[in-house]
Amino acid sequence: MNDSSWGAPQGAGHWGASEMQAAPAGPAYDVHDAQQTRPMPIVPVVPDVPDAGRDADDRDDRDQGAGRLSGGPLFRDEKPQEPMSTAPPPPQKKRAGRDLRAAIGVGVGLGALIVASLFIVKDVFVGVIVVAVVVGLWELTSRLQERKGIKAPLVPLAVGGAAMVVAGYAQGAEGAWVAMALTALAVLVWRMTEPPEGYLRDVTAGVFAAFYVPFLATFVAMLLTADDGPQRVLTFLLLTVVSDTGAYAVGWRFGKHKLAPRISPGKTREGLFGAVAFAMVAGALCMQFLIDGGSWWQGLVLGFAVAASATLGDLGESMIKRDLGIKDMGTLLPGHGGIMDRLDSLLPTAPVVWLLLVLFVGSS
Repeated sequence: MNDSSWGAPQGAGHWGASEMQAAPAGPAYDVHDAQQTRPMPIVPVVPDVPDAGRDADDRDDRDQGAGRLSGGPLFRDEKPQEPMSTAPPPPQKKRAGRDLRAAIGVGVGLGALIVASLFIVKDVFVGVIVVAVVVGLWELTSRLQERKGIKAPLVPLAVGGAAMVVAGYAQGAEGAWVAMALTALAVLVWRMTEPPEGYLRDVTAGVFAAFYVPFLATFVAMLLTADDGPQRVLTFLLLTVVSDTGAYAVGWRFGKHKLAPRISPGKTREGLFGAVAFAMVAGALCMQFLIDGGSWWQGLVLGFAVAASATLGDLGESMIKRDLGIKDMGTLLPGHGGIMDRLDSLLPTAPVVWLLLVLFVGSS
């Protein structure tokens, strides 16, 4: 037998008799097959070593590497992956952010109180306005001091705010402006009894509070002075409530595009359109059937203006609450928050309604 019958490469030398006898029995293989066969890689076996002296990271790295050679075969999956589901997740059900039952109950109770006082004795309704103003000032000044350390003096604000509402009801716009000026002066003087540090900050917040709460609320009392005053106040309240309701209902059902995400993420453009549509329809009905000498087209204008001012007022208070880092101004009204959380859209709407009604049908 020659060398080529074993497939020995050239130059490898000749096999002796002893080598041939020592070779294991088996079929001969062709040199071509030998060249095509790749050698298996030699993988070093990591001996088991105790975990003493290793931290958790070292043990994790060792266990995750090379298929855990010391603990089992190569490339064994410790936890087989489950097939990914291509089914879309179930739709999330929208939820209201407040206790709806409590909110409705409180709203109905407040509405009954307002209507009863409004149509029975006007002076009683003025007292309701005064109480709302004082409580609102207390909530606002308390949150300013808690969150920002601003000490707006509550006593002159409460006394001046009550006087402002009464003066507006008794003397009209002139009386309201005079009471506003005197209240601002009282805030400046009252704050002088404390150290001067933060004086400018505190009196600025005090004058802002005097304008924001009692002065704007005075226009509600001024609406009441007309012969059809109760109907004007009722129109003002209805349009504001309908605007808020339309914004909530349409925004909750169809809202997709944010109106002012950095100020109030829950408000949408669709909600604003709902507020405008609801308020314009309600305005046309109120001007036609409640206001003496009113017309439906005036109600459309009034409703549009109310929707705009109510939305801006809501965004304005949301801006204040975001600056203070709070969700609600108070907890007095279950399902609503505080008094200020209900006055946010009413306060800036009051002068708008008063002015438009004066232009449309006069002040008496």
